[in-house]
Amino acid sequence: MRAILTKIEQASALDRVGDRLQQGVQAVLRPQRVRDLLHGVWLGHPLHPAMVQVPVGSWISTAVLDLMPGQRRAATTLCAFGTISALPAAVAGLNDWAALSRDQRRIGLVHAASNSVGLVFYAGSVAARLTGRHRLGRTLGWLGLSAASTGAYLGGHLAYKQGAQVNQSISELHRMADGWHPVADLSTLPQRELITREVDDDVSVILYRHGDEVTVMLERCPHQSGPLGKGEVQEIGGHTCVVCPWHGSAFRLNGGEVVHGPSANDQQVLPTRVVDGVLETRLP
Repeated sequence: MRAILTKIEQASALDRVGDRLQQGVQAVLRPQRVRDLLHGVWLGHPLHPAMVQVPVGSWISTAVLDLMPGQRRAATTLCAFGTISALPAAVAGLNDWAALSRDQRRIGLVHAASNSVGLVFYAGSVAARLTGRHRLGRTLGWLGLSAASTGAYLGGHLAYKQGAQVNQSISELHRMADGWHPVADLSTLPQRELITREVDDDVSVILYRHGDEVTVMLERCPHQSGPLGKGEVQEIGGHTCVVCPWHGSAFRLNGGEVVHGPSANDQQVLPTRVVDGVLETRLP
């Protein structure tokens, strides 16, 4: 499986389909508020993984009921509910997929194709059950579960091996030692300007001073490790935010909350104090 997945990651031939599909998804889901909704910005967590629990749970329950006598009606209901709920989950997944890097999109394309095959099998299963052909419905359901399980495996690879839609910056905290660390002389920090510094000689952070308040925030964007230190400061919804220069994710500088995707994760802000004119920070 490792060899197969590596070949998929390196399969540039998939880009001809993937690039066109990406353009189509971005064109259809053009409004920022729609993309933010589907990314899960409002939830502070990627929406797609949460949504897929409904069809997956329904389909697994259908498979269990198909093994039990007298459960045709319940199995048909769950099979139909899972099939319908898979559609919005797929839209959220496509929205996330369109913001990934090329090697991630290749795995994601096969992931989506496998799930699409499963969805077709389940749609056929629902149709067969509703017309009284329950044996065919059960067979199509098992085929659908096999295809969806393959898709789930690929989704796990996409998240856990390739890091798609996981917080790319949080690992920076694991390299910081406990205790307070000096960052900069407060008197040298300009007002309302992004400054990049290193904490503990290894962890890159951005500093933003507004009056006597100074924000210390991890510099790597949670989405794809973009350099927030090279981003722009913008007023969004009445809040001062830093916008990632790579993909446009925006985070409040006074708390780290994400206000625009494709990141669905907040950015980590570190506690601060001033001792003898020196700004210090530590682990949360």
